[in-house]
Amino acid sequence: MIGEMEELKYEDNPDPGRWRHRKKEGAGRSVLALVMVLALFGVLGGGAWFAYDRYGGAFFAADYDGPGTGEVIVKVEKDQFAPAIGKTLESAGVVKSAQAFVNAAKDNPDSQNIQVGSYKLKKEMKASDALLMLLDRKNLAVEGVTIPEGWTKMQVFAALSKESGIPVKEFEAAAKDISKLGVPAAWLVRKDGKTVDKANIEGFLYPATYEIPEKATAADILKMMIKNFNAEMTKLNFAAGAAKLNISPYEALVAASIAQVEALLPEDMGPVARVLYNRAYSGDFPCNCLQLDSTVNYWLRLNGKEGKSSEKLTIDEMHSEDNPYRYNAPGMTIGPISNPGEYALKGAITAPKSPYFFFVTVDKKGRTAYGKTYAEHQANIKVACKNGIPICNN
Repeated sequence: MIGEMEELKYEDNPDPGRWRHRKKEGAGRSVLALVMVLALFGVLGGGAWFAYDRYGGAFFAADYDGPGTGEVIVKVEKDQFAPAIGKTLESAGVVKSAQAFVNAAKDNPDSQNIQVGSYKLKKEMKASDALLMLLDRKNLAVEGVTIPEGWTKMQVFAALSKESGIPVKEFEAAAKDISKLGVPAAWLVRKDGKTVDKANIEGFLYPATYEIPEKATAADILKMMIKNFNAEMTKLNFAAGAAKLNISPYEALVAASIAQVEALLPEDMGPVARVLYNRAYSGDFPCNCLQLDSTVNYWLRLNGKEGKSSEKLTIDEMHSEDNPYRYNAPGMTIGPISNPGEYALKGAITAPKSPYFFFVTVDKKGRTAYGKTYAEHQANIKVACKNGIPICNN
C-alpha cells in the first residue's frame, strides 16, 4: 500500500524540512578547489580525465548524462532520507552515484514531496531526471490485485477477498444493486425487450490492476471498479458505438463478454461479435439464438459446477428451460458471461459487417475461421481436426 507523504531529510541538514545553502565562504573555497583541480588536469593530460571518470566522486558527484533506458522498479521506504534513496537508486542502476541524487534533491525544493511506494524508473538516468520521475505520481507502480480479461464475477470476488480479507459474501451482498454502485441508468435498459438484472454485476468489473485502499468496504471496492469501468467506456465512446449498431450499451457489453471467451486473438473479437449479432438480430438464423457452449458453461459455474467440453454437456444442461443461458434461448443472452477487456469491448462496437453465422478455432495459434452455412462450418471443423484442435476429440 502507498503510504503517506514523507519529508526528505539530509544527513548534514539541521532543518530536515528545508535545505539550507552553504555559506559564501564555503562556496569560495569550492571554486578555488575547482580551479586547482582543473589546473591539475592541465598538467596530467588525458589520463586525468580517465581518473575523473572513474573516481569522479572524489571531486564531483558522478552522474549520467542521458534520460535513461529500459524500466526498473524501485521502492521508496517509509522514513528513508535522500542519501538512502540515492543508494537505492544507485544499486538499481538508475543513477550513477547516490551523491548525485542527494545534490539534485538539495537543489529541488519539491523533493520533500516524494511519496512512499514503488516507482517505474529507467536505468542510467541523470539524477535530476530521476528525482522528477519520483515526484510524478504517474510513475507509481500500483501494488494491488490484478483482474485478468475474461474472469467471471465469482473469480473477481475471490481475488478481491484474498487481497482485502473481506469475505466473498460481503462482495456478493454489496453487488445486489449495481445502480447504487455507480452503474449509469443508460446501462440498465435494453432495446430487445429483455430486462437488465440490477443484481448482476457481471461485465462491469473492468479488467485492470486495482490498489485496495485501507479500511475499504466491499461496496467501496466495487464502486472504485465501476468508476474505472465508466471512465474506460467514456474513452471508448462505447454508448455511441452501440447506438450505431442499433443496440443498447448493455447488449453490446453482453456480446463483448462472449467474444472475450470465444475468440482467442484480438483481431477476432470484432468478427465473432458480428456472428453473435447476425444470429441474435438478423432474423436469418434458425431460432435467432446463439447456440453456444460458453453460455451454458457459465450457467453451470453460476451454480457451483465445473464447465464442460462440448461432447460432455448433457441434453438437459444445454436445453433445460430452467437455464436462462441455455443453448437455444432466443436473442442475445440475458447478461454478460465474463468481464471483457479493451479488445473485446472495441470489437463489440466496431464489429465489421459479414454474412457469417458460424465460427471455429482452426489452429493452435488461435486463429478463427468463419462460415456462412453449416456446410462451410463443417469444412472449417475438418481443418481444425487436421490441426489437432480438441473440438474433434469426440
